[in-house]
Amino acid sequence: MNNRGTNLDTVRRHNLSRILGLVHRDGAVSRSTLTRQTGLNRSTVAALVGELAALRLVVEAEPDGARTVGRPSPVVRPHPDCVAFAVNPEQDAITVGIVRMNGEVVAQVRHDLDEPLGVAETVRVTAELMAGLRAGLPASAVVAGVGVAVPGLVRAPDGLVRLAPHLGWVDEPVASLLADATGYPARAANDASLGALAEHIFGAGREVRDLIYLNGGASGIGGGVIANGMPLGGVGGYAGEFGHNLVTAPDGPDQPSTGGALEDEVNRSRLLDLLGLKSADPAQLERALLDSMDPAVRTEVVRQLGILSIALRNAINVLNPELVVLGGFLGSIYAVDPALLDRLVEGQTLAASFEEVRIVRATLGPDLLLIGAAELAFEPLIDDPAGVAGAVQA
Repeated sequence: MNNRGTNLDTVRRHNLSRILGLVHRDGAVSRSTLTRQTGLNRSTVAALVGELAALRLVVEAEPDGARTVGRPSPVVRPHPDCVAFAVNPEQDAITVGIVRMNGEVVAQVRHDLDEPLGVAETVRVTAELMAGLRAGLPASAVVAGVGVAVPGLVRAPDGLVRLAPHLGWVDEPVASLLADATGYPARAANDASLGALAEHIFGAGREVRDLIYLNGGASGIGGGVIANGMPLGGVGGYAGEFGHNLVTAPDGPDQPSTGGALEDEVNRSRLLDLLGLKSADPAQLERALLDSMDPAVRTEVVRQLGILSIALRNAINVLNPELVVLGGFLGSIYAVDPALLDRLVEGQTLAASFEEVRIVRATLGPDLLLIGAAELAFEPLIDDPAGVAGAVQA
């Protein structure tokens, strides 16, 4: 995206968007840097920042410990009271969080489930969880809206969940139902695509223009792609479903596969069974894997890393990324033996494609999907700060 702005008053909204977008991505930007990056003059930038501050979207402060010749340039940061609700419905839990515009998760609650809920019940529980969290917000808070990270195929234009097989959802308008139940604008998208976006903006993929993200969760494996600095969604928004790619052959040339997809073979429930756990959050599962001395656990991790290497080989050969980011339980099994996965992928990938790629873990940890979901809510606000901010007061 072009950072250059304009001094014409007729495009003030565009300039507000550019300023807020830069502050959003960088977290703290001096006014002089904003002037340089937008090409606007200092007085115009000062006026735009002042307008954003009046909308409670940014705050200004003198730089900490600055020792420069002359007057130091004020630093502009996202306003701590500007937040979004983020929701991640899964097979085993519904997690709701409050996220600031700088990607900081300031509060969250996890509602454990014995089995997946239907959409209506998910919306009811989510609205109750949001109400509990909302009670802790200051009266001056600006709530951008609600973002929902769904483990399934979500239609980009309207957030309709076409298929979330592990939740049992088919053609469910979860975003519109949640908006009706809470009074906040709501948007939904695929969870792993949002994870890719979060890592690109705030995590391991900062400043990386071409990356692949694979997420492993209770509902299987999904993925997202950033290509030339932009999310790759496809015509309907369904791109990145790496978990459904076959990694073992079908039963025969004329027979449909009875398994063999990546998420069938690289599977969180297999790990939980071997560890003797009924359920576990991501941190608990990782600790159990790293602490286990059971040979059967080690054997299964090695097997899953081997299957994962096939999927990564295919993705790297096709997309030629600079970075592969592993999140969820995929990051946890990688942590058990990172050298093994690196070696397996290198041995199968075209040499030229492997030369410039790195495999890393997601750096945003268990908050990653909440951070990505919040981006859905912040996006309209950043696109039109003046037009949206007045309509999203808490």
